[in-house]
Amino acid sequence: MTDPSAIKVGQLSIRYLVDGSQTGRVGMFELTVPPGSNVPPPHSHTQNDECIYVLEGTLRYSVDAEARDLAAGETMFSPKGSVHQFSNPFDAQARALVVQSPDIGAQYFRDVGAVVNTGAPPDKAALVSVMARYGLVPAAAPGV
Repeated sequence: MTDPSAIKVGQLSIRYLVDGSQTGRVGMFELTVPPGSNVPPPHSHTQNDECIYVLEGTLRYSVDAEARDLAAGETMFSPKGSVHQFSNPFDAQARALVVQSPDIGAQYFRDVGAVVNTGAPPDKAALVSVMARYGLVPAAAPGV
């Protein structure tokens, strides 16, 4: 059953539990990542620390040079400025609880969804523009 309050970004689903952008404080959302989903590029946050706690399945997560396959009950922390990314190369859906301080806010995901959910390949310049408005910085490609 699809949650009508969930924000869809491509195949990903984000269900906000606490939208800290309204108070300038911590925020929390549930992230659902189907197997083989397209995911955000490696990036850093200029303003936010982020912690991920896996609820179901396994999520491949990396922070700077450390990469781990996180199973249910495992966590990883991404301090502000660290380059991080996630993926689900496994056979089962993964769900995780994500906490940010201060929160980036649900509107970020709605804005990214407006770029990504067009049915055409995403406009990379528009996506980078949305990311920049919210303090996200795409990591440089290797060798750049």
